[in-house]
Amino acid sequence: MDNKESKDAVIELIKTIGEDPNREGLLETPKRMMKSYETLFSGYKQKPEDIIKTFDADGYSQLVLLKNIEIYSMCEHHILPFFGKAHIAYIPDKKVIGISKLARIADMFARRLQIQERLTDNITSTIMKYLNPLGAVCVIEAQHLCMRMRGVGKQNSIMTTSSLKGVFLEDNTSGYSARDEFMRLIK
Repeated sequence: MDNKESKDAVIELIKTIGEDPNREGLLETPKRMMKSYETLFSGYKQKPEDIIKTFDADGYSQLVLLKNIEIYSMCEHHILPFFGKAHIAYIPDKKVIGISKLARIADMFARRLQIQERLTDNITSTIMKYLNPLGAVCVIEAQHLCMRMRGVGKQNSIMTTSSLKGVFLEDNTSGYSARDEFMRLIK
């Protein structure tokens, strides 16, 4: 992203909003903005297969949960941040994954232009594809600056999305529900 065309685009943006790109405080802004965008959008340079490494489950077949994972993303509609926490769980079949990899999967998809609904589903779909568990679930609770800073201006709104796959979609017919266990654990 550190190229003349990108920097020129930022200079044009600065001019468009009515500022002087030659003002002392803005001289380095194009370079700093491109450097921050390298981090904010680094998910485009990552692939799940580069992140995920599985291990034998050694017979473990109970819920695996990582909760309160901080996420930061950029709304694809306004290119404004949204941020919050993700709760990700799966029930292994034959394989488990290093727990930090769940956070890395969330980051990989969050560091792209996103909508929260797709982000939530990207996470569970990836876990299902690469781990082949009995089920996967993700719930994301996030605050959107496009809701706070513009438009409706609601300062305390939190959007919650969920994506459930496999056994997390099954009804509670035997007295046990993976979905209910997950929901109890994230409260």
